[in-house]
Amino acid sequence: MRQKSFPLMLFAAGFGTRMRALTANRPKPLVPVRGRALIDHALDLAQSAGCAPIVVNTHYLADQMAAHLADKGVLISHEPQILETGGGLKSALPLLGTGAVMTLNSDAIWRGANPLAALGAAWDPARMDALLLVQDAASVKGRDGRADFVMGADGQLQRANGAPGVVFLGAQVLQTKAVAEWPETAFSLNQPWERMMTEGRFYGLPYAGDWCDVGSPEGLAVAEALLGQDDV
Repeated sequence: MRQKSFPLMLFAAGFGTRMRALTANRPKPLVPVRGRALIDHALDLAQSAGCAPIVVNTHYLADQMAAHLADKGVLISHEPQILETGGGLKSALPLLGTGAVMTLNSDAIWRGANPLAALGAAWDPARMDALLLVQDAASVKGRDGRADFVMGADGQLQRANGAPGVVFLGAQVLQTKAVAEWPETAFSLNQPWERMMTEGRFYGLPYAGDWCDVGSPEGLAVAEALLGQDDV
C-alpha cells in the first residue's frame, strides 16, 4: 500500500560558512530570499505536501532558529554537537516515528511542481529503500556541473566517480532502518546510502522544475532571479 503522508526531517543545523558575512550573525536558514527566510520557503513545500510531523534540526545560533520557528507548528531536534545528516536524522527518529520519512535541505529554492509531492507519488517501498530527487548535472543552477550519481534506465543510482550524470537536489524519501541501526552517533547519510546501492534499492527521480542551491552569495543571487520570474 502506498504511503499517503510522510514525516519530514528538515536539515537546518549547519554553519553556512560558504555564505561568508551573510551568516556571521544568523543561521543560514534565516537568510532571506525575496523577503522571506530560506526555511520558510522550505516549510511552504512541506506543508503543501501534507508532511507531518515536520522536524527541524538546529545547532548554529539555535536560539534564533527556535524563536523563528516558535509559531510554525514544527518540532525541533537540537544538536549540541553537529551530527551530520545521518546522525541528525538518527537523533530525530523518536520525533519522526518509524517507517519511511522524507528529508529536505533548507538551503535551496524550487520553482515548479512540489518536489515532496512528486517523491511521495513515486515512492515504492517494495523496491526502494531510498528515492532521491535528482536533475541532470549540466542543467542545475548554482552548481559547477559535477555529477553525484549516474542513473540507470530502471532509475537505480550509482556513484558518478567523475562521469556525467545527475545531481542530488537535497530532497528524498528513505526507509530509516539502516539509519537507526548505524553504530555511530555522527555520520553522513552517504554511508547507509552505500548499503542501499549495493542491495539494488537506491533510486532516483528526475525533477522537471527549476532548483537552485543557496549555499553561497552567488547562489543567493541566482535564487533571487529565479523567484523573480513571471510564472512563479
